[in-house]
Amino acid sequence: MNHDEAGNKRFLQICELEELRNNSYENAKLYKEKTKKWHDKRIIPKELTEGQHVLLFNSRLKLFPGKLNSRWTGPFTIAKVHTYGAIELIDPEKGTTFKVNGQRGFFNPALISQ
Repeated sequence: MNHDEAGNKRFLQICELEELRNNSYENAKLYKEKTKKWHDKRIIPKELTEGQHVLLFNSRLKLFPGKLNSRWTGPFTIAKVHTYGAIELIDPEKGTTFKVNGQRGFFNPALISQ
């Protein structure tokens, strides 16, 4: 085999490798689009209103994780609902308000039995 044939063969191998790489990028893109579509279809929007009780996620608890410690504190009362899911909560102990974006609805069975 002379140098020209070896060079052509190597060039064809590089082209095939580039085609395989492009195909894998396309397949990964299609897979990501499908999974995003599947995930977005199953998202349940939160409908929070003023006066509703919510639990607040305590992100500091991740530093000292306890097996039985709950990462949710509260309940807090919603003072105002802002756009994009941010809400303003009232601290029941201090009476102050603060804005947060990691909350979960709270079901209080004591309010139902009354």
